[in-house]
Amino acid sequence: MNDRATRAGISPALLSREELLRRAAELVPVLKSRATRTEQLRQIPAETVQDLRDSGLIRIGNPRRYGGHDVEVDTAFDVGFELGRGCGSTAWCYSLWTAHNWWLGHFPEQAQEEFFATGPDTLFSSGLNPAGGKRAPTSGGLRVSGRWGFSSGCDASTWAMVAVAGPRPGGLTWLLLPRSDYQILDTWFASGMRGTGSKDIVVEDAFVPAHRAVDPDRAGAEDMTGWELHARLSYRAPLRCLAGWDLAAPLVGIAQGAIDEFTSRAQRASGPGRTAESVAVQLRLAEAAAEVDAARSLHRSDIREILDRAARGEPFTELDRLRYRRDKAFVTRLCLRAVDRLFEGSGARAVLDTEPIQRCHRDAHSASHHAALSWDLIAEQFGRQALGLAPSPS
Repeated sequence: MNDRATRAGISPALLSREELLRRAAELVPVLKSRATRTEQLRQIPAETVQDLRDSGLIRIGNPRRYGGHDVEVDTAFDVGFELGRGCGSTAWCYSLWTAHNWWLGHFPEQAQEEFFATGPDTLFSSGLNPAGGKRAPTSGGLRVSGRWGFSSGCDASTWAMVAVAGPRPGGLTWLLLPRSDYQILDTWFASGMRGTGSKDIVVEDAFVPAHRAVDPDRAGAEDMTGWELHARLSYRAPLRCLAGWDLAAPLVGIAQGAIDEFTSRAQRASGPGRTAESVAVQLRLAEAAAEVDAARSLHRSDIREILDRAARGEPFTELDRLRYRRDKAFVTRLCLRAVDRLFEGSGARAVLDTEPIQRCHRDAHSASHHAALSWDLIAEQFGRQALGLAPSPS
């Protein structure tokens, strides 16, 4: 560990995968007890943010020199599976914060040093739709202005990353800005995932030095900065292949939370067709549980394949990349099917605010609207590539 990291207060203590998952499981009932308040606040409560920091879970994404553990990103996804059982909004923000700190390892070293100067639990949010941003080259970097929506977890973050059009046709540039360079507009009034605080980020003519910029399409592919600095296997795979799985993981957790709630309700229910003795209840539970198990297995299988191929130094074809995007969206479809099936079989009381299963239903559907998890366009692009056709214009 370097001296700068030590001075920033980064503890050398490492936690094993098993210990991290144990700590995540311990947080599930705590998060569930706070889920209603999290929705009311429309952001993650400060005590929950602190619990995530104290548990060491946030540091799974960090490079080792900045307080990270000797585990790979698949551990963070498994934590997302677990935390989603208690609170979908918290799992969503956790997964993003952790993935962001992993993404940071692809940036130039100077940017990483600046970001982690305040310690290993520093957080940043993002706004990655480039349509609202403008960039202008200037000496030593870029002048940036614009407005970006859906910046989940921005209230607890002290940095933000925004996307602008890149120098290459159709490409992007991701830019990292400190909190002093942007404003947060409270625009997050949503039907689900209410606690994510996915508000708007506004930047007015901020200077972003060149070292705080990265091309996400080159990172881990043509640009091997992360691998050269950290020798971490996930930095040997294209960033684009591993991005987005952090969004699918909480959905698996939310769907598992719906299974947990449906099971508990059936075991304590009375009345015709609602108890554990009901065949209809048993069949709905069996099919939903199989769908969630399949979603979790597909998620894990693809991540393991990506890391194994990175270890062998194998290239990733365009069809590989589209297959991974297809699978993220299919994981989402499986989880939605499971949640819908259980919610539909939960009776009239399931719509009450006091019933957790209605939150699972709202959260799952809201999360599924993220562009990275939307089925139709992704499925079309995979199908065209698999059939040897050119990509569609959209």
